[in-house]
Amino acid sequence: MNVVFVPGLNCTAALFGPQIETLKGQARCAVADHSAADDIEAIAASVLAHAPDRFALVGLSMGGYVAYEIMRQQPERVSRLALLDTRAQPDTEEDAERRRRTLALAREGRFEQLHGILWPRLVHPDRLTDAALEETVTGMMRDTGAARFIRQQTAVLNRRDYRPLLESLSVPTLVAVGAQDVITPPGHSREIASLIKGAAFAEIADCGHLSSLERPGDVNRLLAGFLGFAPSAV
Repeated sequence: MNVVFVPGLNCTAALFGPQIETLKGQARCAVADHSAADDIEAIAASVLAHAPDRFALVGLSMGGYVAYEIMRQQPERVSRLALLDTRAQPDTEEDAERRRRTLALAREGRFEQLHGILWPRLVHPDRLTDAALEETVTGMMRDTGAARFIRQQTAVLNRRDYRPLLESLSVPTLVAVGAQDVITPPGHSREIASLIKGAAFAEIADCGHLSSLERPGDVNRLLAGFLGFAPSAV
């Protein structure tokens, strides 16, 4: 099985490190480049141009937005869809203003200040002092850099409302979210699951926005079962 992972904003392949390690020998995993363009449609088209003919698709946060667009452009190529910690509706004005502030900082040469702003919102409160997790997150931020972040954030800010699309999907779908996710709270994921016919929904306890890193065991088990692998593969 081919599996294409699409990371979140300011994230890299490290976001899915535990899942890719779990699937080693079970699936051919690839991580999409979601930083080459400043609109979701172009990012999705680029991902499709480099993806296998048929693949399972896993997106977290911004990765979910790209996944929706892939499903809009070429749904026949996706065999299974997993949406983690994401939403289908556009930003509220409050969220949009928050994004505009982060864009301003990056454009003003203060990209490094973003971590202090984003970190408290990215993870469960109990993980704020987890030095290893924080280093992984700051490492992804350093590897992304200001220019890529600006393109990504611009794309996210200008994305469409994907809720009308979801009602037309028939692909097997898993929707999962951290119970304490404050960036894309569980209500968004419940809405997604309610719109996609037959979608499975899971809420991950004691977990914030970065579920794949915060609760890798839970996410690994969910993905392995959803993709059809035996529990022993986790």
